[in-house]
Amino acid sequence: MTSFSRVLRWLVIGVSLLPSACASRLMLPGSPRVPVSMTGVNEPGKAVMQVPFSRLNALVPASGLFRLADGTALPYRAWMPADMPKDGPWAVVLALHGMNDSRDAWEYPAPVLAAAGIAVIAPDQRGFGASPSRGYWSGGEAMAQDAAAMLRQLRQRYPHSRIFAMGESMGGAVLMLTATLPDAPAVDGYILSAPAVWGRSKMNIALRSTLWLALHTIPGARLGPGPVRVKASDNRTALLRLGHDPLTIHKTRVDVIGGVVDLMDQALESAPYVKGPALFLYGAHDELVPNRAMRTAWAALAPRVGSREEREDKRNVRLAYYPDAYHLLFRDQRRDLPLQDVIAWMMAIAGGRSDLPLPSGADHEAIGRLRAAQGR
Repeated sequence: MTSFSRVLRWLVIGVSLLPSACASRLMLPGSPRVPVSMTGVNEPGKAVMQVPFSRLNALVPASGLFRLADGTALPYRAWMPADMPKDGPWAVVLALHGMNDSRDAWEYPAPVLAAAGIAVIAPDQRGFGASPSRGYWSGGEAMAQDAAAMLRQLRQRYPHSRIFAMGESMGGAVLMLTATLPDAPAVDGYILSAPAVWGRSKMNIALRSTLWLALHTIPGARLGPGPVRVKASDNRTALLRLGHDPLTIHKTRVDVIGGVVDLMDQALESAPYVKGPALFLYGAHDELVPNRAMRTAWAALAPRVGSREEREDKRNVRLAYYPDAYHLLFRDQRRDLPLQDVIAWMMAIAGGRSDLPLPSGADHEAIGRLRAAQGR
């Protein structure tokens, strides 16, 4: 029973990609002020600043609601450019959060994008944040359809703007399904940060067997992360905020974990059919989406490097690899690198130059790793 419980704990952190678990060991309940540096890391010999606890556990009101066809209302936060033209921003991003996270997931990257003239609209997905079905799984297909509906609404609301879809972890997996829908919405590009592609085929038999048993015996049980040691980011302040955010879910139903695994299966299977423009980002220090799983997705997304298939490939998929990045790479200390790449890539798409290299060279790093994996 002890080993069963231990594997279930790992399922909560590993299978469901639970970022709140990564923050749980940083939580200081009841503390009015939490000592961290202004950069989010306590560095020896440097002054430690105080972050007010009220900032860490703040419930930021929603900016508005997406109303879907079935009557569901999904709240969202919006970050808009300061000097926005009358006909709207040059680009609008629908930003989807990861597992057990919320619309607040974009508090770090959104202001950077807004400063570049890009509007960021970040909803709470079904079952998460302040959505009506918080804590329950609605299905990957339903979430993909939600994303498609919200993208269509943004297209109507901002007819003169470029429309992009961005997803982190689970949100990236949802968008992989959205991109492969028979009636996929018209978007200018997909940006997928560490998409959740850890399907069953990439799990060991202990995880698969334990998940099957749990789903058939205790599907409604809610599990906490326990004393896990997983580093989702090197930004301590971001992890503290994630852990204290009232919209974060800290206990996950077993059947929700099963649903996320189903979604990851579907995302991995959809990889060969994703059509761009699409930018996939991944960090070398990602402890939540295993390298072997992402490598499989990459192999499906990109034809053999240097082959005729690559020269003839029209899907316009770009891969980017960051040697210093973690799972939540848009919240990392060095988040400026992937964010500047994202902005440059979006501008290149808008200018009809999707072939331009990324400023950081992360795409060349990815190509080098693909060559090595393919034995070239």
